[in-house]
Amino acid sequence: MTYGHGVRARRRTVVLALAGAVLSTGVLAAAPAQAAPAPQVSAQGAYAMNPATGTTLFGKAPDAQLRTGSTTKIMTALVVLSQPHLDLGRKVKIKKEYTDYVIDPATQQLRYSTAHLILGDSMSVQDLLYGLLLPSGCDAAYALADTYGTGSTTAQRTKSFIAKMNSKARELGLTNTYFDSFDGVSNGNNHASPRDLTKLAATALKNKTFKKVVGTPLYKDMKSYRPGGGTHAMDPWKNSNTLLSTYRGAIGVKTGSGPEAQFCLVFAATRGGRTVVGTILADTSADQRFTDAAKILDHGFAQRG
Repeated sequence: MTYGHGVRARRRTVVLALAGAVLSTGVLAAAPAQAAPAPQVSAQGAYAMNPATGTTLFGKAPDAQLRTGSTTKIMTALVVLSQPHLDLGRKVKIKKEYTDYVIDPATQQLRYSTAHLILGDSMSVQDLLYGLLLPSGCDAAYALADTYGTGSTTAQRTKSFIAKMNSKARELGLTNTYFDSFDGVSNGNNHASPRDLTKLAATALKNKTFKKVVGTPLYKDMKSYRPGGGTHAMDPWKNSNTLLSTYRGAIGVKTGSGPEAQFCLVFAATRGGRTVVGTILADTSADQRFTDAAKILDHGFAQRG
C-alpha cells in the first residue's frame, strides 16, 4: 500500500510538472492558425498589392500580357493630370470627330461606350475626366487626347498623346505594358499585365483629382456649355464600378471590357487605414469580375503585409 501510494504520488507530480511546462512555455500548445488559402478566381490574370509597402497580396499570372479594354483610360487620365500647369477649368469644344467616333457609320448605332457629349458645346477638362472614368466615354477620351497631344492635326495630336501614354508607362517601369489607343479600343497591340495595371492605379490614386473622380458613384454636376451661352441639361454619369456600392471601403478604380479583353477591373478599397489595390484581366463575365475582386480584397485585408 505504501509503495503503490508513492508511485501514484510521483506520477501526479510528473503530470503536474508537465502541465506547468506547457502553460509556461507553450511547447504543447495548439499550432498557430495558418493563413487562409488564396481564393480561386476565374480571371486569366489577377494581382493585388498593398501600395504602402509594395507587398504582393495575391497573384495569378501577374505578369501575363493581356488586353486591357477601357482600363486603358486610367493612363489616359494620368497623362492629362500630369500636364504642367493643368487647368481643370479649361473649356474644350466638342468636335464632330469625337461624337462620330462612338457611332457605327454603317448602322448609326453606338459601337463604343460614351459620355454622350454634345456636338458644338464645350466642357471643362474636369468634367471630361468624369466622362472618361465613370461612364467610360470614348468620346471624352478622344477629346482629352486631342487637347493634350501635340501637332497641327487631330490625327497627329492623338498619336502624340498615345506616345505620351507609353512614355509614362516606361517612366513607371511598366515593362509589360503597351498602348496603341487612347481609350482601349485596340488596334491589336494594346496590352498590360495585372501587376503593371495595379502599379499604375496605385500611382494614379496619389492624385487627389483622380481619386475623387473614380470614387464618385454618380456625377450630375457636369455642364455642357452652348456656343451662344447657357448650358445643356445632361443625364447624370453613373460609375460603372459597382463595387463602390457593394463592397465596404471601395474607392475605385476602373472597369473595362471588349471582345479580346473580355471583362476587366482595376479596383481598390481602404479599411482601417489600410489600402489594397488590384487588377483582374480577362474574366468570364461582367458580374464575375466584381465577385472575384471582392474575394481578392477580402484575402488581401486578411493578411498582415
